[in-house]
Amino acid sequence: MGDLDKKPVGNLGDPRLLYDYANRKVGTVPPDTTRPYFQWVSEVAYKNVHRIVARGYDTTEFVEQGYGLVDMLFVDFQARIPLIEEEKMLNYVMILTLEDGLSMPAGISRIVAKSKTFLTQACGASILAFGHAHGAYSAFGNMLIEGLRRVEQEGKTKREIALELAQEKLGDPALGVSDLMLKDPAAKRMFAQAEKLHVAGKYVAFTKEIVKAAQQVSDHPVDLDLLGATGATMMDLGFTPEAIWGILAVTRSFGAGAHAIEEIEREGMVGLGQALTPKEDYDGPEDRPVPPLGDRDKIAKPAQTYTPDEWRKALDERKKLHGSGFAIVEEIKDPSKKR
Repeated sequence: MGDLDKKPVGNLGDPRLLYDYANRKVGTVPPDTTRPYFQWVSEVAYKNVHRIVARGYDTTEFVEQGYGLVDMLFVDFQARIPLIEEEKMLNYVMILTLEDGLSMPAGISRIVAKSKTFLTQACGASILAFGHAHGAYSAFGNMLIEGLRRVEQEGKTKREIALELAQEKLGDPALGVSDLMLKDPAAKRMFAQAEKLHVAGKYVAFTKEIVKAAQQVSDHPVDLDLLGATGATMMDLGFTPEAIWGILAVTRSFGAGAHAIEEIEREGMVGLGQALTPKEDYDGPEDRPVPPLGDRDKIAKPAQTYTPDEWRKALDERKKLHGSGFAIVEEIKDPSKKR
C-alpha cells in the first residue's frame, strides 16, 4: 500500500478530532461482546441456493402440488393452508377488487406511464393514489375490532355499538357504508357468496348491523359498499386489517399495470417539454407586461394584515386564486389514525 493509500480522506487526519480515524478499529467504541451481533431474522421465509421456503413449505413443491397464488397468501400471512371454501372466497374478493375501470388510481398510472418511466413506477404511483379515501381497509377493520371489543367489555349489544358508530362516522369513507353502490349489487353479492361458502362470521354479521344503523340515521339512502364488504369478508377469512391493505393494494396494481401498458400502446409516451398547454385551457389573469424593478413599490402588495376586517377581506380575495390552497376549508382526515 502506497503513501497515497494511507492518507486520510478529507479532514479525517486532523489531530483535533476525537478519534484517530486513520488507525481506528471498526467503530468508535469497543464492540459489545456480551450479546450477539445484529442480524435480520424472519419467520416468513428463507432462501438458499437450492430452494425458497415460506412458513416451512418449499414453494416449488407447493406450486407443483397444485396450490395457487391465493393459497400462498394464506401461508404467508397466516402460516396455514386454507380450506377450499376460503380459497374460493379470497379468489372472489381479489378478482372483484383487481380492476376498477378508469378510476383515479388508474388515471394516475396512465399519466405516469406517458412520462417515459418504468412500468413499476406507474403501478407504484397508482398505489400511492389508492389512499384512505379510496380504500381505508386498515381503519375499517380496526373499527370492527374495537367495536366488538366494546360489545364484550361494556355489556352493550352489537346493535347499540353499531348505532353509535353510525352516528359518529356517517359519511366517513372508513365506515363501509355509503351511497356509492346503491345500484351496484357487487358488495351485497360478496356477502352472499361468503354466506354460501360458510365463511361469513362475526365481522360480516357486525357490518350488517352497522349498515342497518347507518340507514336508520342517514337522511339519504345508503348501503353496504365494497370497502365494507371486502374488509369484513377478508377479516372473517382470518386476515388482519393491515394484511388486507397489503394484499389488495398489490392486487389493484395488476389492473394499474394493464392501464399503463394500454396508455403507452394507444397514445405513446410524451417527452419532456413536448406537452403543450394552449391558452384556451387557461383562465387566469390576462397577459401582462413584467414591470421593471423600479416600479416594484408601486404594485407590490403585502401579505400581512393588521385588523380582523383586513384579514377577512384578504382571505376572501385569496380564496378566488384556484391552486393556492386558500379555498380548501378542511383536509381529509386520515381514518387510520386513532383518536
